[in-house]
Amino acid sequence: MQPAADMRQVAVLGATGSIGTSALDVIARHGARMRASVLAAGCNVDALLDLCARHRPDHAVIADAAGYARLRDGLRDAGLATRAHAGGQALEALAAGPECDTVVAAIVGAAGLGSTLAAARAGKRLLLANKESLVLAGELLIAAARRSGATIVPIDSEHSAVFQCLRSCEPAGVRRIVLTASGGPFRGWSRDRLAAVTPAQAVAHPKWSMGPKISVDSATLMNKGLEVIEAHHLFGLPAERIGVLVHPQSLVHALVEYVDGSTLAQLGLPDMRTALAVGLGWPERIDSGVAGLDLLAQGRLEFEAPDMEAFPCLRLAGAALSAGGTAPAVLNAANEEAVSAFLQGRIGFLDIPALVEDALAALPAAPAGDLQVLLAADTDARRFTRQRISPPMPPAGTPAA
Repeated sequence: MQPAADMRQVAVLGATGSIGTSALDVIARHGARMRASVLAAGCNVDALLDLCARHRPDHAVIADAAGYARLRDGLRDAGLATRAHAGGQALEALAAGPECDTVVAAIVGAAGLGSTLAAARAGKRLLLANKESLVLAGELLIAAARRSGATIVPIDSEHSAVFQCLRSCEPAGVRRIVLTASGGPFRGWSRDRLAAVTPAQAVAHPKWSMGPKISVDSATLMNKGLEVIEAHHLFGLPAERIGVLVHPQSLVHALVEYVDGSTLAQLGLPDMRTALAVGLGWPERIDSGVAGLDLLAQGRLEFEAPDMEAFPCLRLAGAALSAGGTAPAVLNAANEEAVSAFLQGRIGFLDIPALVEDALAALPAAPAGDLQVLLAADTDARRFTRQRISPPMPPAGTPAA
């Protein structure tokens, strides 16, 4: 039986991650008006098969081509009509094609760039959680969306908050926006104490349930720095009009200050389903499954300035935004490599900002007129950072230092 013509067809890219599963939870609550038509995952075939059994999409994509046969056979053995696909080209074709009208872009890292751009170029409603698409290629993505008429609805909680607050006024009336940060698990720690941080400590976020990479980014405050770059592209404000406050309760997600002196804030419990419901239902408000906010039960709301000395990644992101061109791509790529090495136990926590700073110094910003230039900068930054993490072995016979 064909779905109703007015039913929203949603592609969930990164379906097995925390954002993807939250999106599917919201979609399932509104089965009469939306369905998951495409599900995509990186390499976890078993988790993708389980989601297909529950949500019965038309198409399932595994990014790692080595998993294709298992996905195809698993769908057949389960008696599902879902078609199996593999690889980035299939993912981009489905994101841009008639199989969906809405795309939840929740693939982590630069791997999500191609499908996100494909959806924007095709004029889709794009629920954007893949921050690297904006950090690496923000100008290209926004320009593509403008040309095609795509609607970008950010689903990071902070950007969703700004999006909601901005609906009350024309952009000319905005003085500045302020993003909030929980401060991560190490708020208030000194640099000396941070030197001994372990990967297990860094991924234990006090408020949000996230994947390892984004949890480490939150612990270093790089995540907030990337969000500042995203906000610049999403809302068209220069860096000096985008602020950051540490707010450990994670109930106020962002504030928008207007030229008349008023400030609007968006508040809610720290649950990604709220922002996803905004994106899936906008301009309507739909049930997300998240409870309302009881301020009396929550008690005190606190705010403080971020500690730039202990957490220099926020400063480095600001410097990359100011430099422009290829600098944000270098920042993002070096950070991805450094975080990966930290999670593998190959470097220390404080080596992450040090490696990013080295890459920015060694690879100065150049004009970024097209995607190829940005991808080349990404490649160069990864190569440079990997070499810094694992210096090449000396030639045979070279005396040890």
